[in-house]
Amino acid sequence: MANKLSREERQKRREQRRKNQHKKAKSWLREWADALLFAAVAALIIRTFFFEAYRIPTPSMEKTLMTGDFLIVSKMSYGPRTPMVLGVPFTNIYMQGLVLPWARLPGFDEIERNDIVVFNYPVDLAPIAAKTNYVKRLVGMPGDTLSIDDNQLFVNGEQAEPFPGIQRTYEVRVRDRVRLSAAKVRAAGGTLYQTQQPGVYRVNMTRQVAETISRWQEVTDVNPFVLPDGFNEYDRREFSFSSGFMNHHHLPPTVVPFEGQTVTLTPGNYHVYEDILTRYEGNSVQREGEQFIINGEETNEYTIRQDYYFMMGDNRDNSEDSRFWGFVPQTHIVGKAGMIYFSWDSERWLPRFDRILNFIHD
Repeated sequence: MANKLSREERQKRREQRRKNQHKKAKSWLREWADALLFAAVAALIIRTFFFEAYRIPTPSMEKTLMTGDFLIVSKMSYGPRTPMVLGVPFTNIYMQGLVLPWARLPGFDEIERNDIVVFNYPVDLAPIAAKTNYVKRLVGMPGDTLSIDDNQLFVNGEQAEPFPGIQRTYEVRVRDRVRLSAAKVRAAGGTLYQTQQPGVYRVNMTRQVAETISRWQEVTDVNPFVLPDGFNEYDRREFSFSSGFMNHHHLPPTVVPFEGQTVTLTPGNYHVYEDILTRYEGNSVQREGEQFIINGEETNEYTIRQDYYFMMGDNRDNSEDSRFWGFVPQTHIVGKAGMIYFSWDSERWLPRFDRILNFIHD
């Protein structure tokens, strides 16, 4: 009897140990699940209201920002936006047709001219927060008058401040029967393009590199390349600041729209304001000759309801920006580019160690 009771007791103890181990395993899994859930929620809050990572996919901001740079974007600088859509966190999947009421919370800084800004690409056909993120330099504030003359930007009548990283195309002439070395140009910091004209090359580079190349023995002349005023590169584009011939090296004086501005619409200027009225401010617009009908009312005057900005890439001749698709609404501003936390050179398959943890200066 004693042996029988002893075996039953041992069996009970083994079962109890198995239950305890099972409880410990469940407890361990629950702790990990809770930790992962907390981390995901914390990351989502940080990404929504504080900071977001962003990768530079194109050369439109070189040499200021390089293809392969990974940025930290501060959403607190200009004020974070509350959620606009419902979707799967950390993906581009969102619920179609549902846009949430949203607001922009106070930021600790004001957006300023020459800031490097991340924003939603305005002409994407998607809810604002689901649009592609772009990064450019803000060159025109609401109310500024901008013009571009021979590829030189003017703001309120004065030539815009030059930045060391800004690139443009230069025409380089060399001596007879001499070739310009692409490898030598690349080592100096430029990108060489062959032209049809013998002895003439086009090089995309900064002003500092242009000054260096102008001192080379084989080079006779270096001048900025400018598209002729009558050359039209907009024949295949939906947007243009001009109803006639227009290219990105020339821009007639244009006022950047601002909240409260009343504009008089005409058949000659409607192409500039059409996206603002219909796409960004949600109005119904019809035209009958020179008469406009806005939301069912005959009127040629419209009061703009928010501020707009004019963006340009620092790689001026290799950037599609406001010159090509117009103004950026205030609602589309995401944040300010703050720091490069990592940089990857895909040509050499090596990190750019000199760029890691660099703060971005305007």
